[in-house]
Amino acid sequence: MRAFLLLILFIPVSCFANSSDKTDSLLKVLKTELGKSDEYLSKKELHIKKLKESESKINKDDYQAQFTLANWLYDEYKSYQFDSAYVYVNKMINISKRINYKPKEYYSEVKLSFILLSSGLFNETFRVLGKVDVNKLEDSVKSEYYFLMGRSYYDLAYYNHDKYFTPSYIKTGNRYLDSAIYFSVDNATAKTYYIGLQKLQEGEFEQGAYAFQKLLRQGSLISMHLRAMVACSLGEIYIKSDQQQDGLNMTIESAIADVRSSTRETVALYTLAGLLYKQGSIEDAYQFIKLAKADADFYGARQRKIQIGSILPLIAAEEINNSEHQKNKILIYLLIITSLAILVVIFLVLMFNQLNKVKTKEKIIEDKNVQLEYINDKLLEDANIKEEYIGQFFKEISGYILKLEKLKMTVGTKLSMKKYEDINELINKIDIKNERASLYYSFDHIFIKIFPNFIFAFNSLFEKKDQSWPHENELLNTDLRIYALIRIGINDDDTIAKILEYSVNTIYVYKMRIKARAIDHENFDKQIMAIKAFDFDKQT
Repeated sequence: MRAFLLLILFIPVSCFANSSDKTDSLLKVLKTELGKSDEYLSKKELHIKKLKESESKINKDDYQAQFTLANWLYDEYKSYQFDSAYVYVNKMINISKRINYKPKEYYSEVKLSFILLSSGLFNETFRVLGKVDVNKLEDSVKSEYYFLMGRSYYDLAYYNHDKYFTPSYIKTGNRYLDSAIYFSVDNATAKTYYIGLQKLQEGEFEQGAYAFQKLLRQGSLISMHLRAMVACSLGEIYIKSDQQQDGLNMTIESAIADVRSSTRETVALYTLAGLLYKQGSIEDAYQFIKLAKADADFYGARQRKIQIGSILPLIAAEEINNSEHQKNKILIYLLIITSLAILVVIFLVLMFNQLNKVKTKEKIIEDKNVQLEYINDKLLEDANIKEEYIGQFFKEISGYILKLEKLKMTVGTKLSMKKYEDINELINKIDIKNERASLYYSFDHIFIKIFPNFIFAFNSLFEKKDQSWPHENELLNTDLRIYALIRIGINDDDTIAKILEYSVNTIYVYKMRIKARAIDHENFDKQIMAIKAFDFDKQT
């Protein structure tokens, strides 16, 4: 009987169909919803805009209305964007202090601790929660306070993942969850969620799954954000209970709910990427981990960035291997097609020779030559770009290896002689700024060698007054260097910013300003990519 109850308990909430088929179906839904994420974000931003517009209608002496509005805006931002949530929760704290009402101030401190914890600021979270006088909170807020204390210890346990301290963190977190459950008598939904979370941490998966499934039952009135958190926790129970496929499906449902609720502080996509990576679905895993990183960067979740950073290189490396494999297959197909094309040409030439249709034969050969010339131009351009950059890459790397080898030998000698001050002096002589200038110098020269006409072609896209020419002592200026990187395929603002040692916002502003000055700013990006590496027409 117990075995039968366990079987029923761990069946996913909404389906009894084949798990693999359900996974494919859920992945399609997730990808569809990700495609509509801008639409969901627009609705959220519109709602936030309306709330902000109502701020001007509030009397400056009506502190209660100001506090309520700030609280609403905080709720919109708390799992969406840390910086904005931080602004409004601080406004709540300031209003509470102005009217000298401690319960509201402590209430606001509890709200502040939520976003601090979500951002991975553990010390700050404990410091803020430690200032709160729990006795002055309403029961519902006490429940939230104890839940945050418990979650802080849970998150700290997961973050440290240490066999010595993690068990004590989880044990402490469970004690706080006891208090959260006690004070949530008037909120059945919160109480059920807290029970499920506590049972998950205690390893009592049967009871934890029962609580979470109760919240996910059809017709259950819970928010989309809570649905995402519950589904993610239930997925974790399935995985720890060796029901991998069901755990994967529930994690996908959690990710779908996150997208629909415009949640940026989320673990579902990160967890899903890891599960798909283990199953060998590398392409999907790579796409989802990139989206998870983008969400973590947007929200400012520090601990999430560290978690993502631990798995992203593994997935990216596997994705590169898959891409190379696909390229090899395409090359084989191209060789076969080329061989067939050659055979067809030979057959046509023989046929036309036999029929003495010289003019028709010449026309066909001419057409083929035009096509081959175009293909050869493209292949030659790609080959030269790759040759030049690979050669330059190995030259630069070889230089740095020699420098490192020399530095290693020198440091080793100094260490053996215990000349520690000499080592410090040696390190101080390393001029990072000079190294970066050398990198720019090398990039500029090799780029101009490959694209000798780039500067003139670039400036031809602007009116004379808006053109950008390098100074006498430089090959490329910042404007030209940004679009030089874009021309060779580096079009990600974050990557460009790191190469040029600017912020992402600065690169974005540069691009917008340059594009705005262009004669045809609508097609400006296409015109940049159309600049040829070599002008074959002039060479012939």
